[in-house]
Amino acid sequence: MMQAKKLLRELIALPSVNNALLPAGDPRAGEVRVAEFLAATAAAAGLDIEFQEVLPGRNNLLATLSPAGVVKRRVVLGPHLDTVNAAAEEQFTPTEKGGRIYGRGACDTKGSVAAMLTAVINLAQSKDRPKETEIVFAGLIDEEIGQAGSRALAASGFRADLAIVGEPTLLKVVTAHKGNLWLQLETRGKAAHGSCPELGRNAVHSMARIVDLLGTKYAAILRQRRHPLLGCATINVGTIRGGVQANIVPAQCSITVDRRTLPGETDGGVWDELKSLLKKHGLKATLANEKTGPCLPMETDPRLPLIRQFLKTAGQRKTYGVKYFCDASVLSQAGIPSIVFGPGDVAQAHTSDEWIAEDSLERGTALLTKFLRSLP
Repeated sequence: MMQAKKLLRELIALPSVNNALLPAGDPRAGEVRVAEFLAATAAAAGLDIEFQEVLPGRNNLLATLSPAGVVKRRVVLGPHLDTVNAAAEEQFTPTEKGGRIYGRGACDTKGSVAAMLTAVINLAQSKDRPKETEIVFAGLIDEEIGQAGSRALAASGFRADLAIVGEPTLLKVVTAHKGNLWLQLETRGKAAHGSCPELGRNAVHSMARIVDLLGTKYAAILRQRRHPLLGCATINVGTIRGGVQANIVPAQCSITVDRRTLPGETDGGVWDELKSLLKKHGLKATLANEKTGPCLPMETDPRLPLIRQFLKTAGQRKTYGVKYFCDASVLSQAGIPSIVFGPGDVAQAHTSDEWIAEDSLERGTALLTKFLRSLP
């Protein structure tokens, strides 16, 4: 039987930093090494392998366990293969201490990769292969930046009766997560000499009024909108840039804004709301979208039969929500009922000492194996 712990250590030792986070040609960039290693591992266990080209040199990995009989349903396990960068080279060397496995990607999401593929391989090597359910391990690229992997899979016409998207959820079954809309706001003024500010129009001052409005009155409005699993919608001004030097009245200023949305909210609705808010308070700014693809909120009906079956297997009576955005939304928008589940805690994701508890990895692997074995 395959061991998830051993597989995770091997994955951490294969850097797969998202290409957008490193200079071109950096040896740590890209998912190809991890994808090829996983493909070889899965093929040796008898799974059918397919690479789906998404971006140059970056492919989704689809490893399929076919049922013994006619396919009547499909379940996909979908963790992502890319990670964020690491400040120290040591983070790409797996280490163990105090019941934890340390290393970049340990919980986000190479822990889910290890647990999910181990569950599928162990099922393939047992006598409990489903008779009517096709199981697909989908290692997706680019989740950390643009979700190109899940978007390509969805656009290809791939369909399933359930997607279990791997993210660190503390092994809680998640059926809802927030959406994410990134906006850029820009104010324009008129340059003048710093000794005669009355001759200019200060774009930074105009933007300061907008920043204050967003962080006070608008944030208060958002706190009134609550979701039973996700809490309230939020807004955060992440960056501000303006001006050239101290003795010039700035003619331009821009901010980038992170707006987390709830089920029922749309990107267009948020745009209209912000425009109306600025107009009401006599403020002017141009708005532009900072993301290339929609990052909509997700909410899946927990009463769906396969989700109820997964909850029963996990020994849980209720589902949960998470505040972050992930590939589950993209697959859900394509008509695939999706949940989020995986070992590890998101509090450790992207940190300088990222880790996952060994017992969480083992329990996650066992729960996934038990669920897959229960499928008809």
